[in-house]
Amino acid sequence: MPRSAPRGGRRMASLDIKGLLQQGVLKRLLNILWKQYRGRLILIMICILFTCVGNLASSVFMQLIISQFIQPAVASKAIEPYIRNLIYVVSGMGFVYILSFVAFATYSQVLARLTHVIMNDIRIQMFNKMESLPIKYFDTHSHGDIMSHYTNDIDSIRQFISQSLPQLFSTACAVTLVLVAMTVYSVWLLLVVLLGVVIILLVTRNIGGKSTKYFYEQQVSVGKLEGFIEEMMAGLKVIKVFTHEEKIKSQFDGVNGELCSNSTKANYLGNILMPVLNNIGNVTYVLVATVAVILMHFDVPNFGWICFSGLSTHIWPTIDASIIVTFLMLTRGLNQNISQVSQQIAMASMAIAGAQRVFALIDEEPEVDNGYVTLVNAKWENGNLVETKDRSYHVWAWKHPHHDGTTTLTELKGDILFDDVDFGYVPEKIVLHNVSIYAHPGQKIAFVGATGAGKTTITNLLNRFYDIQDGKIRYDGININKIKKDDLRRSLGIVLQDTNLFTMSVMDNIRYGRLNATDEEVYRAAKIANAYDFITRLPEGFNTIIRADGANLSQGQRQLISIARAACADAPVMILDEATSSIDTRTEQLVQKGTDELMKGRTVFVIAHRLSTVQNSDAIMVLEHGRIIERGNHETLIAQKGVYYQLYTGAFELE
Repeated sequence: MPRSAPRGGRRMASLDIKGLLQQGVLKRLLNILWKQYRGRLILIMICILFTCVGNLASSVFMQLIISQFIQPAVASKAIEPYIRNLIYVVSGMGFVYILSFVAFATYSQVLARLTHVIMNDIRIQMFNKMESLPIKYFDTHSHGDIMSHYTNDIDSIRQFISQSLPQLFSTACAVTLVLVAMTVYSVWLLLVVLLGVVIILLVTRNIGGKSTKYFYEQQVSVGKLEGFIEEMMAGLKVIKVFTHEEKIKSQFDGVNGELCSNSTKANYLGNILMPVLNNIGNVTYVLVATVAVILMHFDVPNFGWICFSGLSTHIWPTIDASIIVTFLMLTRGLNQNISQVSQQIAMASMAIAGAQRVFALIDEEPEVDNGYVTLVNAKWENGNLVETKDRSYHVWAWKHPHHDGTTTLTELKGDILFDDVDFGYVPEKIVLHNVSIYAHPGQKIAFVGATGAGKTTITNLLNRFYDIQDGKIRYDGININKIKKDDLRRSLGIVLQDTNLFTMSVMDNIRYGRLNATDEEVYRAAKIANAYDFITRLPEGFNTIIRADGANLSQGQRQLISIARAACADAPVMILDEATSSIDTRTEQLVQKGTDELMKGRTVFVIAHRLSTVQNSDAIMVLEHGRIIERGNHETLIAQKGVYYQLYTGAFELE
């Protein structure tokens, strides 16, 4: 398979904040949250609103204490008449603070649980989409980069939902309430504050927009780094054997340096925002204090709505000490809220970048399957095939619905025909040319040829991992494009050169070939592959847990388990892709006996470099540069004294 295609997601690295927002990334994320979790979000927002009211209350109550207790007491030089007012105000403060605390505790707990639910749902959606993607996607994307979607990208969204989003909403509520309160106290001072707010918004837009671009590139760089590390970990032994450590260090420095550069730029812009806004806030605070003193000195009408205070004797009272103190507290609170927003700019930028990458995966085109022919269990009844749910009959049939409403059942025999097939992984570069192959039920067809000749590609086409450009592939006389892919692949057993074992017991790994297989059928499959003896010698026998893709087993043992898995599948068509390449000669002879028994009555495709494993094949196809240049059985090809003869006699070797 081709490995030179560009890694996924890298073409997006030049996107900036404007491009991301134009694509509606943030809007889409918020829409998902609102549509799926509306009830809990409304509860959280209500609780945040009550919390903001509690935070604002200190400023309001301070004005009331000054205006209804301190100022009258000082003016009259008597405290006792105003004690009741103080008790009322303090009691009100206590009630509001208790309500604010309950609201804060409630939304914190609900948000903590909701965040993990959302992350769980997004991961499920990503994994479900990933399972529906074609093999081509995984051939053209680094596995480490894909893993980065589940770790770094998801974590950036989690931080946004759990921290940035509630903080942004809290700030919006707090700023709104503060501005309303400022309007109540003094319109003149409000205008000074609004001037500072406008400057803050312009600075935030400029610096924050630039930082988001680099945060996106940082996320892409993290994916590259994880892909590089994943690849190096998989090939660590090769690196050690060929003393390639220094070269790998140099390559790592390049990838890591790119991440460092993007992270530095992103965090520099993100971190510089807070001190800039703090200083603007401080300047605003000084201006408010200065303007307030001037207004009070010249007895300028306030144009504030404070008649509820009980102090005003006319509609537009002048500014007094209670208003100045309260307004300065409100200004300080406003600056603090805006500063908190600046702290969330970086996190929000990372979330937009992470969401963009997550949505890119979710939006990938799934594997297209227009097939309508399905695989069903059947039985013979009066000379006709009849569909049945009883699996004891061990007869499989293709259920083929027709346009006229009728349905026919065709017994699955394993008759395979490649008719003048052309194929290329990319349309402009054809790698298989005019390939024609027929395999009757029970025949063993072998493919030999140099690496890259197209042997594995042919079996990939039979599985429909890729679709052909021209020609036809028929399975029991049915065009495989008409067969549903799941049913097609269920009828094929395959043993790959690269074994893939999962972290589960040996028995479950073998049963992976057919999940409803009984223990006895698993034992039988192990015996066919000649894996039974070594499995029983493992510490826990068939219950031994395989870890790290079979790191506690030898390469040959892993391959034997892989062969046993194919035997367990009990499919009518078997594909053996270098199945014995990792097995010693003695074990190969044992496996050959087992696979010979397994092949009885089955169509078998064998790919092998060891010509000794294909001598008993019914037909041997010699491929060169995607073309079949020779075909025939062993004796026929030897007699021709062509390429196969030269390979067999050692005149030249497979590369």
